[in-house]
Amino acid sequence: MAKLEREVGRQLLARNGRGVRLTDAGRLLAEHASRILSQVELAQSDLEAQRGQVVGELRVSAFPTAARGLFPTAVAELRERHPALRVRSRELEPEHAIRAVVRGDLDLAVLLDWYNKPMPLPDGLVKAPLLDDPADVALPAGHRLAGRDEVDLAELAEDEWITWGEGEFCHEWLLFTLRSKGVEPVIGHRAAESHTQLALVAAGLGVCVAPLLGRNPVPAGVVTVPLTPRVRRHVFVVWRADADRRPSIRAAVRALRTAGERVGAAGESTATAARNAETAG
Repeated sequence: MAKLEREVGRQLLARNGRGVRLTDAGRLLAEHASRILSQVELAQSDLEAQRGQVVGELRVSAFPTAARGLFPTAVAELRERHPALRVRSRELEPEHAIRAVVRGDLDLAVLLDWYNKPMPLPDGLVKAPLLDDPADVALPAGHRLAGRDEVDLAELAEDEWITWGEGEFCHEWLLFTLRSKGVEPVIGHRAAESHTQLALVAAGLGVCVAPLLGRNPVPAGVVTVPLTPRVRRHVFVVWRADADRRPSIRAAVRALRTAGERVGAAGESTATAARNAETAG
């Protein structure tokens, strides 16, 4: 920033308490940078659209369970169908991914929100749904509610919770939802990965919300029970509106939707098998 200030001959940052803020010159330069980035995206979109080919490099991200549950299928399909396209993927939490797409550091990001808590998106992004991801509660096999057909979150008021990292969107959703039911949750453990959360449940250390996407296989010693009312995450993909014409963007969205459909079909098959097993029992 010091070098940039010397080059433009203006102060761009000013102290603001313990942090800093943009000066008027800094805000003006940031606005120009946003417009320049948009023009670069438009030029790239026009060039790719003119060729009509899925080529170049595509930088994508997803939150961890979507990276595990969607990327292997989607990226493999893109490699097979479009060998001239180089896909670079990474795991990234939704809040960070949105900023990276807006800055142009990412081309696509797979995000989520919850049925009762939408994910706010800035202007200039295009959104496409991928799948609705049902979530159950994961309980130790010996839990008092493990044999139930369904459970209300309020019935777990006295249980210790295993949740996501503090400040993460899913963690904030859990606090918001439990508090709306008059429950102040006791947080015992935090883990970003669903498999780590389930391992802690299997050890009898608490309960957690377990979305279908990316959770299988469920470890021994864990029982998943549907929640009432039903809980779902909405999984979707976003990209910059000025990149909408890029064939690589469209191809990636199609591949991600196909992967999402397969996850949804597999979930239905699992649920049907479980119902049949209960009926036979």
